[in-house]
Amino acid sequence: MRTWHEIRRFPLAVRLLLVNQLGVNTGFYLLIPYLAVHLGENLGLSAVVVGIVLGVRNLSQQGLFLIGGSAADRLGARHVIIAGCALRTVGFALFALGDGLPVLLAASVLSGLAGALFNPAVRTYLAQEAGERRAEAFALFNVFATTGALIGPLLGGALLLVDFRTCALTAAGVFAVLTLAQALVLPARKAPPGKGGVLADWREVAGNRAFLGFALAMVGMFTLENQLYLLLPEGARQATGWDGAAGLVLLLGTLANLALQLRVTRALKARGHGGRWIAVGLTLMGLAFLPPAAVSGSSSGGWLDAVPVLLGALLLHLGIMVASPFVMELIPGFGRPELTGTRFGIFYAVSGVAAALGNTAVGWAMDTGEETGAGWLPWVCCALLGPASAAAVARLYRRGALPGSPGAVTATPTAPVASADPADPAYPAASAASVGPAYPVASAASVASAEPADPAEERSNA
Repeated sequence: MRTWHEIRRFPLAVRLLLVNQLGVNTGFYLLIPYLAVHLGENLGLSAVVVGIVLGVRNLSQQGLFLIGGSAADRLGARHVIIAGCALRTVGFALFALGDGLPVLLAASVLSGLAGALFNPAVRTYLAQEAGERRAEAFALFNVFATTGALIGPLLGGALLLVDFRTCALTAAGVFAVLTLAQALVLPARKAPPGKGGVLADWREVAGNRAFLGFALAMVGMFTLENQLYLLLPEGARQATGWDGAAGLVLLLGTLANLALQLRVTRALKARGHGGRWIAVGLTLMGLAFLPPAAVSGSSSGGWLDAVPVLLGALLLHLGIMVASPFVMELIPGFGRPELTGTRFGIFYAVSGVAAALGNTAVGWAMDTGEETGAGWLPWVCCALLGPASAAAVARLYRRGALPGSPGAVTATPTAPVASADPADPAYPAASAASVGPAYPVASAASVASAEPADPAEERSNA
């Protein structure tokens, strides 16, 4: 009831975006986990071709996040979200209706491009609509996203009893409903006029060393979070000898998220700057891999052997609950509100590369550990990564490089924003607060004060 009451306190746009994220993750996980099996077993494609189709989808999304973020800044987040959901509707429908390689590649490109569009756009809209309550908004966002990620595979597994086409068309239908709902209900707000070109926006954000340092420091969070789908499910399967045990990892996290996420975020927000809690969350995420490491290689196939793995999954989910809302809260404060989408685009591009490289490294450690009898190797590698990322964030916090942290440089609200485009006549007069190697960080308060009062802007992740 408390969560429902908290949801009702947000503007209509925020509430719609929360439901939107539930639908986005439900539709996505309804189809994607079963796509590789469909391509290989139902269509008879070789493993190489299956890898190409899946890789094209991933590359289309991860490689174009920056385009989606810039589009949200220039065109308005609402239009980009609607376009992204419409494209994914078409892409998932093509997976259902086509079996030739050109059609499958087109479906992969469209569904990946869709994610690149609405992922940074939704978060941009949400950050702008929530104002000073960003942390709570993103906490609820996590609750809806996690719930969708659990419902999707369960619904997809049931629909596969009919056939894959039914599964894919249902996923496309979910995105079609989301597209229509956003077009009819999501409030529109005119995007602020851009200063200079898109390349100037990218140079400005890329020149913000504090923001780039923060994005790189968060590599550990995204790598460890991805182990909910790689290392921990595999650990649960090995511990119990039951393939279905992998689902317990997600179920446990969903239940914990529903019960604790909002309470944890509200309690921590009242007790200090988000940068401190991000470091704490990353440390917890690293510690989550120690219980499974302690018993790796000693499983007898009983259910008690799964307890350390499930304890690790619970700690990992708790660390994500602590860190993630504050990460999302800080990103808009690293510079001009007009470039919020661009910052989210760059942040998620970095995280996508990190997740790919991290999963590759963990996969190598899993294979090496199995070949050498060192089953603890991947667990220990992950356990070390969490504190390393936490130390990087703590260093940024101590140096005042995070928005609102002690010693952070606050942008002067009355100072004009100079263009970061060298071709602009105002460029030579650009202050250090707008561009340059010593880019200082605007405080969260200054960013919030610059936001329009009209509650009608959105931001989403899918």
